[in-house]
Amino acid sequence: MSLTASDVKKIAHLARLGIQEQQIYSYTDDLSNMLDLMTQMGQLDTSGVAPMAHPLDQMQRLRDDAVTETDQRDHFQAIAPQTEAGLYLVPKVID
Repeated sequence: MSLTASDVKKIAHLARLGIQEQQIYSYTDDLSNMLDLMTQMGQLDTSGVAPMAHPLDQMQRLRDDAVTETDQRDHFQAIAPQTEAGLYLVPKVID
């Protein structure tokens, strides 16, 4: 996909970017090359490629799923302005 200078000006305006006039053609070439690369990548057959969460073969360190805090609901609700049946009551802010 090839972009024109007017396309780049419109994109810059929508993104609220200030691009100097002498740089527009450089940006036009760079953005066109990026879009061409994305088009080429979209045409590749990836049916045999398994999805992955990370490009490196690493395991994520996980912590033990253990309770670290004590239940203090009654303490916090005692100092709340309004509660009912274990829930906090708040004023309506949207009509």
